[in-house]
Formats: sequence, C-alpha cells, structure tokens
Amino acid sequence: MTATQPSIHPDHPQTNWAQYWSLDPTIKFLNHGSFGACPLPVMKLQQELRQRIERQPLQFFGRDLEELLDRARTELAAFVGADAEDLAFVPNATTGINTVLRSLKFDPGDELLTTNQEYNACRNALNFVAERSGAKIVVAEVPYPIESSEQAIEPILQAVSSKTRLALLDHITSQTGLVFPIAKIIHALTQQNIDTLIDGAHAPGMVAIDLATIGATYYTGNCHKWLCAPKGAAFLYVRRDKQPEIRPLTISHGANSPRRDRSRFRLEFDWTGTDDPTAYLCVPEAIRFMGSRLSGGWAELMSHNHENAIAARNILCEILKVAPPCPDEMIGSLATVPLSDGSCVELQDALLEKFGIEVPIVPYPAAPKRLVRLSAQIYNTLDQYEKLGRAIVELSTKRLN
Repeated sequence: MTATQPSIHPDHPQTNWAQYWSLDPTIKFLNHGSFGACPLPVMKLQQELRQRIERQPLQFFGRDLEELLDRARTELAAFVGADAEDLAFVPNATTGINTVLRSLKFDPGDELLTTNQEYNACRNALNFVAERSGAKIVVAEVPYPIESSEQAIEPILQAVSSKTRLALLDHITSQTGLVFPIAKIIHALTQQNIDTLIDGAHAPGMVAIDLATIGATYYTGNCHKWLCAPKGAAFLYVRRDKQPEIRPLTISHGANSPRRDRSRFRLEFDWTGTDDPTAYLCVPEAIRFMGSRLSGGWAELMSHNHENAIAARNILCEILKVAPPCPDEMIGSLATVPLSDGSCVELQDALLEKFGIEVPIVPYPAAPKRLVRLSAQIYNTLDQYEKLGRAIVELSTKRLN
C-alpha cells in the first residue's frame, strides 16, 4: 500500500517542499497546526483505497479490513512507542478524550484536575461528565508568559488533593503552543495514584513520543496534524489493565461477539459501524512519506520544524518589539507571540484578505487579549514569517491612525 513518490530527491537543496501538498500557492499558510495538511502521495493512496472499497464493499469490510487495520496500527504503535494491542483508532483526539471520560464513573466530591490552558473542546467534555456525576473540576493556573518548565509542573502538583481521581492535561497546548514536561508530570501524579488522561492532539510528528516511557494511563493523539495523515485519523492509547473499563462512544457488534481470538477492547473499537476507514489505513504511508523528506528521517524533520518555529518566533518578537514569552525548550513546531489588544477575527481576516496570510489569532487568556500562533512545517519558509510581522505592524499602524 505505497503510493508513487515524487521524482525529486528529498535532499535536493532546491527542493520546493510545497510541491508535495495541494495548498493554495497564493496563500502563505502558517496554520498547519489547526487541521494539518495531507501530502499528495498520501491523498493518492487514500483515493486508491476508496476505489478498492467501492469495487467490492463486502470483500473489503467483511474480509480485508481487520488485517489492514492490524497492519496500520502496528506501524503506528512502533512510531509512538506502544504495543499495538493498547491502541485503538479514533477519528480525532477530541473523540479520544470523550471516549475515556464517558466510560469512567465518578462520584459526587471526586476531583477532576485540569489546567487553565486545556483545549476548549476537551474542557467541555470534562464539564459534561462533572455536571452529570457531581464531581468537582479543579483548575491549575499555568502562567503564560512562562519562564521555565517548572512553572508548568508546580501549579498542577499543588492542585492535587486526596480527592483527585483523574488529571486531564495537554501534552502540547493549543492556544499557547507550550510543550509541557508531560513525562515528569505524569510520573509525579502516578506516584500519588492519580490516573492521567493526556490530550496529545499536536504531539505525534511534532515531538518524539514513547508512550511506554511517558507512562500515561490514557493518551490520545491526532495523526492528521503533524503526521500529515488524512483528516479523520487519530489514536487512543489505553493502559492494558484499564481496557475493560473503556468502551467506544458507539456500541456495536463487538459488544457481544463470541470471538475469543481478540480482546474485547480490540473487537469493540475496530468496528463501530460502517464508516470510511481509509484515513486510518493511510497512517503508515504518512509516516513513511514524511519520514523520508530529509536524510535524517523523522528526527531531522522534527528538529528542522522546531528550529524554524523558534526562528519564526524570534523574527516576530523583533519586529513587534516584544520579549519571547517562553523558553525555547517549551516550543515544538508551534510558537505564539503576544499582540496588542483587539479583535481576533478582524485581524485574522485582514491578514488573509490584504496579505494572503493564513494564521490564527487566538484570544488568550480572553478577548481582547490575543496571540498570534505560528506553525512551522517543512513547506514553510522564514521569509513568510517576516512578511507576517510586517503585515501586523502595517495593520496596527492603520488602526491607530
């Protein structure tokens, strides 16, 4: 299941990386982090798989799919440092978070720990289960700007009590782009017998992941962002001893299957009804394709994007005359820079309409406070960030005048 690769050697010094994507060439796309962007060879494979489904649907779903999912999950497991039997494919990380939260049972008075930087969709899921059960949400205040990773650890541990049942934490925050020292945090919480549910939406392909070392009870991550798989591909990791408790959001045939050759976890999650599984099946090709762009493989790609994110952040800080809001080691391939107060929507729309720049302007901690959030994928160039900085200055000057 390997699609045809472009003919240009990936290490060619004049490689135009954007040629591998179908992104609009008239737009400077600095927002890979929101929804990702799938390379053309991976999209080609997905189309071939969809055609295969339609040629003989029963053959594909009834006879072929289980083995295909096993192969894809095995390759993904090797990439994230997990046993394939502990992974399940889900459409996105938000579904992964909801799956765990909706499966667990909480009692009145139980405390559910999270931070002020938790992704809104996942915080809404936490609110939902807390309201239904009578559990209490405790919010640790992680500062931003932030001076060290210790400032992310201390507020979380200080918010723990004897009633803390579960901690819902980002690995990489969506609004501020901070990479939390997640392994240290998990280790400290595990020592106090607190289960951890980690929202790793941005992590796969941005930072190296070894789930066996991280030690989370539950971990979910998107494959459509920095892995560059098609939209609708993510995974949920559940520690082996917890799998009997976790059920998919959709209960289907696996719930009463008489099979004994596969775990109940596997039987339930691998079939939740007729759907398009091709995004999952393209994950190995996305891993191969992106990992072959540079001679140093994924390690070099992640380092390249990390260094460009720092360089981009520094370019904007210099142009906008603001101090870097976090240490370099807390940046992955996302970086944020504080802006003057104002409308997020107005500025984001103006950047696109007047300068052809697509970049998110994020309200943080709440409007009218705002940040500009940069993404650095291999197809981005440093001159794009300089143009962004100059455009923000021009728009701000016009507003003041």
